[in-house]
Amino acid sequence: MSTFSLPDKARLAHLISTRSLLDSSSAPSMEMVSVISTALTPVARYLTNDEAAAFLKLSPRTLEKQRVIGGGPRFHKFGRRVVYAIEDLEIWASSRVCNSTSDAPTNVKR
Repeated sequence: MSTFSLPDKARLAHLISTRSLLDSSSAPSMEMVSVISTALTPVARYLTNDEAAAFLKLSPRTLEKQRVIGGGPRFHKFGRRVVYAIEDLEIWASSRVCNSTSDAPTNVKR
């Protein structure tokens, strides 16, 4: 399973097809170097508590409370370390969509 994004792979394939990477007569363009380095950089799959809070635009303390009380996004524990999968954060955020302020998500624990 690849950890690289599809648009980066598509851009890299396009650049390779239009200009050979093995062409030694000229140096690679800055765009090609940028695309190659982006395509070879793995995408972060897990976020720390602070990173997840920033991703959701919440206080880190809010996520800490929700881990104890419940009602927050799913999390993983690796030893003592708590991390959040980006996919879980997106699923949790999309499950909290409301049409009006009187609509309360049904999975909220108070």
